[in-house]
Amino acid sequence: MTGPTGVGKSALAVALALHIGGEIIGADAFQIYAGLPVLTAQPTPSQRALVPHHLVGFLDLKQGFDAAIYAEEAWHCIRDIQSRGRVPILTGGTGLYLKALTHGLADMPKADTALRARIADTPLEEVLAELFEKDPLAPAAIDTLNPVRVRRALEIVLLTGKPLAASRSAWRSDNGLFRGLVITRDREDLRHRIAANVETMFACGVVEEVRAASHAGAGARRAIGFEEIQKLLRGEITERGCKAAMVLATRRYAKRQLTWGRTQFNFQTLNSSENSPSEASLSAALAILDAPPPCHAK
Repeated sequence: MTGPTGVGKSALAVALALHIGGEIIGADAFQIYAGLPVLTAQPTPSQRALVPHHLVGFLDLKQGFDAAIYAEEAWHCIRDIQSRGRVPILTGGTGLYLKALTHGLADMPKADTALRARIADTPLEEVLAELFEKDPLAPAAIDTLNPVRVRRALEIVLLTGKPLAASRSAWRSDNGLFRGLVITRDREDLRHRIAANVETMFACGVVEEVRAASHAGAGARRAIGFEEIQKLLRGEITERGCKAAMVLATRRYAKRQLTWGRTQFNFQTLNSSENSPSEASLSAALAILDAPPPCHAK
């Protein structure tokens, strides 16, 4: 189950898990970190008490993580859950993690440490210009505001000698092992939820949470809101400006997540705006996944 941030994946996953006897495996590049439960909108303690969650809030803030490690860890969780007669439910908005798990990573040349160092030492504007020169279509396919993504894209293009799209098309087949959903909402509904979620974060102490996480490594610092709140703590922006920046960044991220979900998977789409309240969303999800309808107490 994937979809944009703020769409309601966590709640629907819990409802689905309770109905079919499942356990949830997180698929979010930032919810993996311990110490940032509010900023990364991790499942709430009450949700985690109802259903076992895996790969959520377990990684030290200083540690790095990537799609290859995720796929290995997720497969371990899947086998463990299935060995106990339970159903694994993968839930999260990091499409690359899910793609690495469902399709395996594309075969890539061995890393060139000298090339990686050269790209790392080059100003981002020059890296982006070189990427555009080598592959004019690549910048439109990545988050150009994310330095890690830009530098990695150029590294792939230079290593392979091929356009970025060619490398991405080399994903292996998922062999029909997974059934999935892309959860969406109407645009205005999602925009309202994102803004409300940011307000809730501040009410729940996200500023103090980020203050306490000042030692975080590069991976955790890429979580939306981390650097914005650091600027707030340094007095560079107001709280109102910080919230506005977080809302804008989240909306842009949600748009990219939607594009990825619709283009990278053969999953059916469920619009939760059209299936409200939550019971209707659960029924719709079960119908799409070809599971038995939920039982209602009388």
